[in-house]
Amino acid sequence: MNDRAQSVSSRSPLFLLLTSFSWQELRQHPWRTATALLAIMLGVALGFAVHVINQSALDEFSRAVRSVGGQPDMQLHAMQGGLPLALYPQVAHTRGVSAAIPWVETAVLLPATPANGADQSSGDAGARNTQGATQGTTLRVLGSDALKLAPVAPALMPRLFEGGSRLDLFAPDAVFLNAAAMRALQLSPEQARNTPMGIPIQWLLNGQLQTLRIAGTVTAGGAPLAVMDIAALQQKLQRFEQIDRIDILLTDNTSRSQVTTALHALPAWQSQILIQQPSDDQQRVGEMSRAYRVNLTVLALVALFTGAFLVFSVLALSVAQRAPQFALLAVLGATPRQRMALVLLEALVLGLIGSVAGIALGSLLAWLSLQMLGGDLGGGFFAGVQPALQWSPLAALVFGLLGIAATLAGAWWPARSAMDLPPAATLKDLGSSHDTAPRIWPALALLAASVALAFMPPVAGIPLAAYIAVGLLLLGGMAALPWLLGVALGLMPGRLSQQPLSMLALERARRMRRSTTVAVGGVVASLSLAVALTVMVTSFRGSMMEWLDAVLPAPIYVRAAGGSSRADAALLPADAARRLASLPGIARAQAMRSSTLLLSPERPAISILVRPLQGQEAQQLPWVQGPISASRNGIPVHISEAVAQLYDLHPGDDWPLLSKAFSLQTQTHHSQAASFYIAGIWRDYVRQFGAIALDWQDYLALGGDGQASEIAIWPVNPQSLPTQQDMERALTGPGQSPPALEFVSSQALRDRSLRIFDRSFAVTYWLQAVAIGIGLFGIAASFSAQVLARRKEFGLLAHLGLTRRNVLTVVAAEGLAWTALGTLAGTLLGLGVAVILVHVVNPQSFHWTMELRLPLLRLLSLAAAVVLAGVVTAWLAGRKAASADAVLAVKEDW
Repeated sequence: MNDRAQSVSSRSPLFLLLTSFSWQELRQHPWRTATALLAIMLGVALGFAVHVINQSALDEFSRAVRSVGGQPDMQLHAMQGGLPLALYPQVAHTRGVSAAIPWVETAVLLPATPANGADQSSGDAGARNTQGATQGTTLRVLGSDALKLAPVAPALMPRLFEGGSRLDLFAPDAVFLNAAAMRALQLSPEQARNTPMGIPIQWLLNGQLQTLRIAGTVTAGGAPLAVMDIAALQQKLQRFEQIDRIDILLTDNTSRSQVTTALHALPAWQSQILIQQPSDDQQRVGEMSRAYRVNLTVLALVALFTGAFLVFSVLALSVAQRAPQFALLAVLGATPRQRMALVLLEALVLGLIGSVAGIALGSLLAWLSLQMLGGDLGGGFFAGVQPALQWSPLAALVFGLLGIAATLAGAWWPARSAMDLPPAATLKDLGSSHDTAPRIWPALALLAASVALAFMPPVAGIPLAAYIAVGLLLLGGMAALPWLLGVALGLMPGRLSQQPLSMLALERARRMRRSTTVAVGGVVASLSLAVALTVMVTSFRGSMMEWLDAVLPAPIYVRAAGGSSRADAALLPADAARRLASLPGIARAQAMRSSTLLLSPERPAISILVRPLQGQEAQQLPWVQGPISASRNGIPVHISEAVAQLYDLHPGDDWPLLSKAFSLQTQTHHSQAASFYIAGIWRDYVRQFGAIALDWQDYLALGGDGQASEIAIWPVNPQSLPTQQDMERALTGPGQSPPALEFVSSQALRDRSLRIFDRSFAVTYWLQAVAIGIGLFGIAASFSAQVLARRKEFGLLAHLGLTRRNVLTVVAAEGLAWTALGTLAGTLLGLGVAVILVHVVNPQSFHWTMELRLPLLRLLSLAAAVVLAGVVTAWLAGRKAASADAVLAVKEDW
């Protein structure tokens, strides 16, 4: 007995209170505690799952980039187009260069026909039948010298099938596929081993069907990929004077700076050639998806943020119900700090359990998502990637600590209430008869700080200040609730106070404002975030629909199936638009071209869109600023918002960097060096890192070859459009086979874009639903606990003559008033958050703007659902409380 007594006495008093005093509270109200625990668990689980999925996909994608890009010391790229072939031998013989490996790159289309696989009976006709959007699989094709690949890109080293000839390494029709390409063709290793001469396949290149054979494999991961001899690929592309890239291996004890200086002195060196480090590719991969990954993780943590308010509601009610017990502890010697520490310790245990359960659930959700959906959560950055789960102990620790921190933050105010309660008055049941006058200055300070942070610039491309501004806005709105309630009560008509039932509800609301804040805290937080996300998604979707109307003016678009090179889409003949316009039934046809431009090794490539932008048949862009009509020297270019932000450009500015990018093209055609100025800024929701729109005639004047990647067609009427065969014959040159064309209507492109948009925001919808669900759970727990804690009050009212129906009317009226106030506050705060998301977070994250749109019907439906849920919950809880015998409810006062 003595040992046991010593053991008990050696324990901390707080630990003893936790295992006795706090444990009894948990046993009496398990569902209320379970609700808060569930909120923390879901918040941690969603945030951790999204992080693990994104990190796993990014790691797998980066590995694929490294395996394809190889391990060179330096890489040479052109800003646009290719490198002159004459540069390659000069680089190879430069002092300090151990090896130089040339590369040619293209993209082809593997048609979704039986010709690619075991059955080839469909032939050419089936392969060219590509109506609508692209049908089949895009295959990236790399051409290089197999004898030089081993030291720089071992994952791209061709491996012959068993029994294959070594001469297949240089055969003009031999390709070597990676595992993803083999899966896309539904080919197994057994089929390959049984076909030593190679498996025949067909692909579309620049609209032309070509037949090759699979002679082996490569070990590179990632998306479907093929490797073949560089001379063979140049032959198929008819590009004999250019290559796309040169990888360089340096000799020992050679510095990059020395080699860089030597390269700039080469006769074939051009100012538009960029020297890139291998790590630049990794940096660009991370930058391309960083904004999406960060925003998705923040959205996932919305549930955790809402859970913190739910913890606040649960613990505040718990402290209020246990106020006499806390007062008795104070009389028995517990100091105010010990009472506060006890509540925080309860929250710490709650947060620890919820965080551990959340990490376990998040790991399970991440594993299931990777197995069923792959690594793409809708953004399209990691489409086709099938990564393995990358579980990080550090990330688990960080998200676990976030869960604990959110729980402790939610428990801070209830813990202060336990510390500040007056013991004597509380034991006499006088400590909670009314609240002190609410102070508005803390709320105003939080709101002012939120406004100030909303104007702060991003940090490393991430709108950290804007995220903090959103949190401070919500906290400021919550802090202002008691004051707003006082203002709302002051506006109530005086005749309501003359009716007994309404007088009871109004007086309680007037005297117990903090209890109202506790009751609606969770629903205000969840509803405000749900309103903000609803407004943001609606604004984005509406702006995108307007943008699609502007960038898709023609009813029909025609393009060649299959890509051509690293820089351009599949190309049609230079006179393709004229040939199609001459067909009966076509009123007008305009040529357009798309290519890419790499202005800096540290930044992702931007797009060049060439189309008619001047004259009577000029296509209009969704302008943000401009176009300016000032006549000046130089070529006008129209840049997207992303280019304007990333390169700090404004209408009227000169752009020497673009002149540098076109220097090789102008020198090749012996024309004067071009100068460019910014003539306008337009909105682009597809190319996150920017696009440049250039007039077709200006492009030809710069030395462009006139080949088009797309033809916009305006038929005389929808029924007069020529057949696919007529268009193919019109574009077929002498001695050529008809090209494979893709025909797609602007309506089909709109529908497809909106489907991609909805898929991208599918995760947002789910996170929004979780936040609303947590908020409704919170309001149910709060109302139930508060109503059940007022059984003595209801018993006294019954003694005074109120019927059970009268009591339920009072409770339902209070529920209606509280939820209406919470709904109004949540909606207003949500609109404020939406303004920050639309006008700050989106421009800083994705470099585009949009117009704010309010879906009034959806917002009203959301508000009505929350009010209805609150009233029903209060009424149900009131029925349970009012059903108790009135004498038993007030016997404690006898």
